[in-house]
Amino acid sequence: MENLTEPSSSITFTSSSIISNGSTSYTLIESSVSETVSSLQVVSLNKLSASLEQLLLDSPSDYSDAEIVVEDIPVGIHRCILAARSKFFDELFKKNKSGLVEKESKPRYCMSDILPFGNVGYEAFLIILSYLYTGKLKPSPPEVSSCVDDGCAHDACRPAINFSVELMYASTIFEVPELVSLFQRRLFNFVEKALVEDVIPIIFTAFHCQSTQLLNQCVHRVARSDLDSISLEKEFPFEVAKDIKLLRVKSQADKNSMVPDDLLREKSIKRIHKALDSDDVELVKLLLTESDVTLDEANGLHYAAAYCDPKVVSQVLSLNLADVNLRNARGYTVLHIAALRKEPSIIVPLLSRGSCALETTLDGRSAVSICKRLTRPKDFHAKTEQGQNSNKDRLCINVLEQEVHRYPMAGNLSRSTSTITDDLHFTLLSLENRVAFARLLFPYEAKLAMEIARADTTSEFSGILASKGSSGNLREVDLNETPIAQNKRLLSRMEALSKTVETGRHYFPHCSEILDKFMVDDLPDSFYLEKGSADEQEARRNRFIELKEDVQKAFTKDKAELERAGLGSSISSPSIKKRRRSQS
Repeated sequence: MENLTEPSSSITFTSSSIISNGSTSYTLIESSVSETVSSLQVVSLNKLSASLEQLLLDSPSDYSDAEIVVEDIPVGIHRCILAARSKFFDELFKKNKSGLVEKESKPRYCMSDILPFGNVGYEAFLIILSYLYTGKLKPSPPEVSSCVDDGCAHDACRPAINFSVELMYASTIFEVPELVSLFQRRLFNFVEKALVEDVIPIIFTAFHCQSTQLLNQCVHRVARSDLDSISLEKEFPFEVAKDIKLLRVKSQADKNSMVPDDLLREKSIKRIHKALDSDDVELVKLLLTESDVTLDEANGLHYAAAYCDPKVVSQVLSLNLADVNLRNARGYTVLHIAALRKEPSIIVPLLSRGSCALETTLDGRSAVSICKRLTRPKDFHAKTEQGQNSNKDRLCINVLEQEVHRYPMAGNLSRSTSTITDDLHFTLLSLENRVAFARLLFPYEAKLAMEIARADTTSEFSGILASKGSSGNLREVDLNETPIAQNKRLLSRMEALSKTVETGRHYFPHCSEILDKFMVDDLPDSFYLEKGSADEQEARRNRFIELKEDVQKAFTKDKAELERAGLGSSISSPSIKKRRRSQS
């Protein structure tokens, strides 16, 4: 009541001027009274909104008379408020819904039973519920409306779109027209900014919510894109896919007629895809032998990675008939497709078969960035309870990041070609030097590791040992070699040497640990034993002798562990014997 006395006193004050000011005063008084009443209404509505909001907050006293379970979380509601604010809830509470369970005389409804299509998450439902109680729209929580890619503006990534889709769908089903209009405008803004594959959830929502304008804009956006016809058939409602195809036919009339060879080829590809859908890899092999279409021409591995069971992907990989780094018409590798699916049981076999995690799409996205822009912070940071399946979102990102970190240059792909080439030379030289040390200290084992990694089949070995301080043949320039070809050659060599180092770490972990420390602390001074003063040269020689002794001890440990593991007989040590003979 304290807030009400202040306005009334102002009205009394203005009324004292009625006699002296005539008719003009009446206008001023009416205007003042109108403003006062308006401000009073605002204050009252704000108080009412805040009071109703308290009903949604956790408090010792729970006055809710029903519950709606969302994502296994019961949310207390007040049926009188929701029924007054929404026709949908009014009708829902009037009916004795199947699936309604009485619990301590409090009705319980499941969100999955309420919604005919799709679902609405916990955070989205709380925003809608808060609006129905308070008339105010809360901002979207970043843990569910943004992705885990730090370089993303979160203005059109998949989590931002999905959350707006949930809000739009819930507003439509719950019959809250003002929110439908608001979220529909928000989705309109996404359509042109988003990647074409991220428009798909908007299409489904517009289709089920019968939002004609939004659906038409999405259809035209997809029709102008390079999204393939297989994706249209697999991922879109039939009616929408049909409209998109009609638009494409009108805009590209020359593609209306296909020559017989193209029709036959397309028919063969469809048969291969159907065989993959049936999980029949043997039939795939038969179809490949009966037609002139190869597995790569059919993008069979891309198709399997997108739509088939992970076991089928592994079986297709075992055929050794597909290029794991092949790009489809949109410039996506198979690993990019697997990243879009966020399935670790597909990503891992692809990486083990040689899929390159550094490859980017035509717009510069790597497999790990694709995964990150599809993943919400809530999902990435979710804890995995004992006995539950691993967190797939986090697992995909971690696996891809580990693969990327195998290549020291992975974080610098966006830089200029000349800068990348210079850094590739530097990084490759460091790897060459490390392998050179391994060859010096235990040549047989290093040679074996290089053979396993096929490092001996790439460009000629160089390094500090071979070049005595120069970069050997790494800096030799072929005037006919383009920068891209040069980078590809250097990356191939770097991959082989990286695999050599990893093989060494696997079989000789103690030796590798000593080499790691030596590369950080002593390189490159220890190579130049003839430089500097006599004392400095003597110190370097002593340090090198210590290193050889340390490696000898480490190798003995590694060999003992290998023998315990049953691998000792396969790892002979002629290098050790040779060094012992030379020392004696």
